[in-house]
Amino acid sequence: MTFFRYLSFLLLPLGALAQGPAAPATPVQTGVSAALARQRAQALRRVAYELHFTLPGPPTLPVAATETVRFELRAAPADSLVLDFKAPAGAVQRLAVNGQLVPPVQRREHVLIAPRYLRRGPNALEITFMAGSRSLNRNPEFAYTLLVPDRARTVFPCFDQPDLKATFALTLTLPAAWRAVANGPLADSARAPGGLKTYRFAPSDTLSTYLFAFAAGKFRTLAREMDGRPMHFYYRETDTAKLGRSMGPIFDIQAGALKFLQDYTQRPYPFQKFDFVGIPDFQYGGMEHPGVIDYKASALFLDGGATREQLNGRANLLAHETSHMWFGDLVTMRWFDDVWTKEVFANFMADKISTVTQPDGNFDLKFLTDHYPAAYAVDRTAGANPIRQPLDNLQAAGSLYGNIIYHKAPIMMRQLEHLMGPDAFRDGLREYLKRYAYGNATWPDLIAILDARTPADLQAWNKVWVNEPGRPVFAYQLRTARGKIKSFIISQKGEDGSRRAWPQAFTVALVYADRVDELPANMLGAQLRLRAAEGRPAPQYVLLNAFGEGYGLFPLDAQALPHLGELKNPVMRAAAYINLNENLLAGQAGAPAQVLALLRPLLAHEPEELNLGLLLDQVANVFWRFTPPAERPALAASLEPELWAAVQQVGPPNLKKLLLKAYAGLALSREAQDRLHEIWQTKQPPAGVVLTEDDYTDLAATLAVRAYPGYAQILQTQLARIQNPDRRQRLQYLLPSLSNDVAVRDEFFASLSDAKNREKEAWVASALAYLHHPLRVADSEKYLPQSLALVEELQRTGDIFFPQTWLAATLRWYRTPTAAATVRQFLQERPNYPAPLRAKIEQSADNLYRAAKL
Repeated sequence: MTFFRYLSFLLLPLGALAQGPAAPATPVQTGVSAALARQRAQALRRVAYELHFTLPGPPTLPVAATETVRFELRAAPADSLVLDFKAPAGAVQRLAVNGQLVPPVQRREHVLIAPRYLRRGPNALEITFMAGSRSLNRNPEFAYTLLVPDRARTVFPCFDQPDLKATFALTLTLPAAWRAVANGPLADSARAPGGLKTYRFAPSDTLSTYLFAFAAGKFRTLAREMDGRPMHFYYRETDTAKLGRSMGPIFDIQAGALKFLQDYTQRPYPFQKFDFVGIPDFQYGGMEHPGVIDYKASALFLDGGATREQLNGRANLLAHETSHMWFGDLVTMRWFDDVWTKEVFANFMADKISTVTQPDGNFDLKFLTDHYPAAYAVDRTAGANPIRQPLDNLQAAGSLYGNIIYHKAPIMMRQLEHLMGPDAFRDGLREYLKRYAYGNATWPDLIAILDARTPADLQAWNKVWVNEPGRPVFAYQLRTARGKIKSFIISQKGEDGSRRAWPQAFTVALVYADRVDELPANMLGAQLRLRAAEGRPAPQYVLLNAFGEGYGLFPLDAQALPHLGELKNPVMRAAAYINLNENLLAGQAGAPAQVLALLRPLLAHEPEELNLGLLLDQVANVFWRFTPPAERPALAASLEPELWAAVQQVGPPNLKKLLLKAYAGLALSREAQDRLHEIWQTKQPPAGVVLTEDDYTDLAATLAVRAYPGYAQILQTQLARIQNPDRRQRLQYLLPSLSNDVAVRDEFFASLSDAKNREKEAWVASALAYLHHPLRVADSEKYLPQSLALVEELQRTGDIFFPQTWLAATLRWYRTPTAAATVRQFLQERPNYPAPLRAKIEQSADNLYRAAKL
């Protein structure tokens, strides 16, 4: 069907539909189609919402609501106006259009307004309705909205597309003991009948519908003024130690991020206020609602035992969401095919901000360990997707999110900055923000601005980096004569065998007994002659991509393998460790047991926390994924004592804690399990290690998964120890997944087919990790067909990351040919399965395929 035929099919019959009896087959699509969005963007302007929600405390009670939608039509309407509202029939109880009562017409997730009720110029719709609760995230003591990418329409009737920005004047009627915060400043509050209280907020700034937000409940608040700006923090955390250690850094990092962004962009903070909320078990790390940023509470509240990764993660999260105020909120993508643009700039700017707010964090090492393993984990798979992806309907927008836009895109952007030069790149971003402030823009709009500031061919660069998936594979030829380098040729091609070339810069290290020569390699095509190497002494070994700036699969010099831990620069070591892992997965680093033998001696001697984390992850992967179950006890018998000895030997507390967690994650022998039980029971970890309440809960779960004697009582005791009500509810939910009664676990898994049992998605992900623990995969492999069958429903009912989270937690540790065959059969039997979801399955199953093969 051509575009023009499709467009007329969508629009022409709507007026007749609204004015007369329903047609047998309505042409109105579910969701928000790209064609509908384009039509409305051309027809509408000056949209404003006035909303009033009445939230009773118990989440089982309905939410009554009213709204007035004001807008202007650019021309007299010839067709029906389509308002988005994903709600049951009858949810719209009353509708008045320009003061005239109109029978509500709901069709396939829309409300239709016949053209005879509308007029050119200002219009107003007055609607009484029952609000949808799914995206209100209602809990007994608090509630919050989370409406990205197209969930505003699940709560209230609206034009739910990013390029119809609007103001929102919100009124909330809530239990009197609750507090509330929203996009706009609080105008006033007053008691209401029935033990309720009404909060009225001033109109917000101009926002896309997915950024409309409020949070309400039994929250505590803390107000501080930072650099002359008032900030208010709403939270439910009760741990006084965490509060005491965390509040200062949270406010300081937010203030530092704001200052950096104002200086870098040369634009002041663009919204009326800066408040934020810490939400227990929030679905994401954070969400960038202007005036009411949401954060996952556990990512913010850290204690004295926090690792460098946790500290970096908190700083990055705060900077990421603050960056969105400019990149995503001030200037918003026109359509969600460019959702990655807001995410890449949030991550890219957050990395820059970290150099200021975390000066001791080693920015280059943090960038490398944050982004490269996560990007490679997708880009090496059969399900790899390009950074920019097409999107026909917003109801599929959630499938666009993933590690490519969050982790490959910042790598790409750093290469673009290097290609253009930092000043030209920064000036281009300033022009972009100025030109499109409070409006919408596309990635080609930005590329056009940047292209005018560089002689480089950004269109060709954009094609391979942004519009195509995958990564390059590198090779090199080093020729020597009489102890000198005669020639050094580097080449690249696509991992898929294509002749594509990724323009990029990286460093080549020539390693000698007494020094390391670092040579820049600016690779613009398929081959590079590294003239700077010619005439130098032949090295002991070579490291391509020595500092990890380059992107792709780089070859290993076999002579380097015994010496990786001797490299003095921690970034160089990290790049080598990552490259070793990628070559292992590609089948080019020897057998997994050989790689493990290289890694084990490094565990007690790697002084950098982020690098030790890389090594321990690789050790766990080789142990659980690549070692046959029958061989694990013998391997554990030697590996457990090594890890425990390392816990005793290393000095820094954070290294000790990482090693202790790795030891607990392994723990096959009764001796190791007894030691963990003693730590849990006495609350006396090894000297120098600080364990939190969550750490002790993890230890109890570790013992339960291993069917440790008395595990059920251990879990009940831990439940009684937990003081925070939100964390107590979480463990209560997880108990069936921790049971060693297979029938109990079967019943729990079966319950997940009901969407109401999946509402706490973070809890579900933890439960799945226990159900599919590598010690249980023989019993849980039978869950795989139903787990895969649910993915389409998860996309419809869950939040944007849930399908990927579900798949990752489900498939992570399987290694058998039968499990791989189950996944392949599922996909083969569904040739018309949605391509984005097929890609998610292929991405999550990649390590399973490789493990089954190895």
